[in-house]
Amino acid sequence: QVQFVESGGGLVQPGGSLSLSCAAPGFDGDYYAIGWFRQAPGKERERVSCIGHSSSSTYYADSVKGRFTISRVNGRSTVYLQMSSLKPEDTAVYYCAANPMRSVCGDNHQIHEYSYWGQGTQVTVSS
Repeated sequence: QVQFVESGGGLVQPGGSLSLSCAAPGFDGDYYAIGWFRQAPGKERERVSCIGHSSSSTYYADSVKGRFTISRVNGRSTVYLQMSSLKPEDTAVYYCAANPMRSVCGDNHQIHEYSYWGQGTQVTVSS
């Protein structure tokens, strides 16, 4: 069963940086859009960022624009999320998943379109 594995989470002070990565060994997801999501306690899961088959296609939620950068390495189905200027409200479990229905990113993606969810990695922003 294909499943992404996320890593890189941890505890960081406000204003700090973290770099997350996710990979799915043996999975050929090069033509799928891949997204990063997060879920804070008591809140719904939200899409944070997305990168398409071509890395020129990207999406960022308004809350992270200018602070987060998504990238991918095709051939290994590996996606990275570089997070900077972190805020306490960025605290959440971060997940990645692939969208087999789309190869480009956009505002109209629905969470139910995404598959191959990982177990997530915890990001805590606190002083």
